[in-house]
Amino acid sequence: MIASNPAASILLLLIAIPSLYALFKNPAFLERGLLHPYSIVQGKNLQGLVTSAFLHANWAHLLFNLITFYFFAFALESTVGSGFFLVIYVVSWLVGDALTIWFHHRESGYYSLGASGAISGVLFSFILFYPMEDIYLFLIPVGIPAWIFAILYTGLSIYASRQGYGQINHEAHLGGALGGVLATLVLIPDVIGHFLSHF
Repeated sequence: MIASNPAASILLLLIAIPSLYALFKNPAFLERGLLHPYSIVQGKNLQGLVTSAFLHANWAHLLFNLITFYFFAFALESTVGSGFFLVIYVVSWLVGDALTIWFHHRESGYYSLGASGAISGVLFSFILFYPMEDIYLFLIPVGIPAWIFAILYTGLSIYASRQGYGQINHEAHLGGALGGVLATLVLIPDVIGHFLSHF
């Protein structure tokens, strides 16, 4: 697995190890690594732009992201190659952060962390290549075609963002998904025809 998917393997470790260290041994490490949009626009705590993408709030948050990453990142790297995969991942991460900062830079009490934005981009890039692949939600034994999942995911994320539901960074999910799609289209323009050929 490492030999055939080096980028995804390394990223999996980079997502897991700092989070496990913070959750297990050093909660203060977690607090120092948060993304704080209010500070970012003032040129402060800029390290959060990087550190927040490799930390998670709790076990459920980490486990969900690791599982999602495992099922889609390795397949995507095998499809597009390690270089393109890394570009898609980083662009998704940055666009997710940018949208988060844009929406929350006036909120001094808002903090965020997690790899969800980047992983959303990986997922949506995967969907461009495999729109008919079934995606299974937790505890639901019936698969949903990936293109339908993408529509539902986007719609629910927009609605939840507007309503301010839960302690979830819906903007990172949306920005990451957008970044993943845009990066894939720029890197591999033929994916549009490939995607449409499935319908």
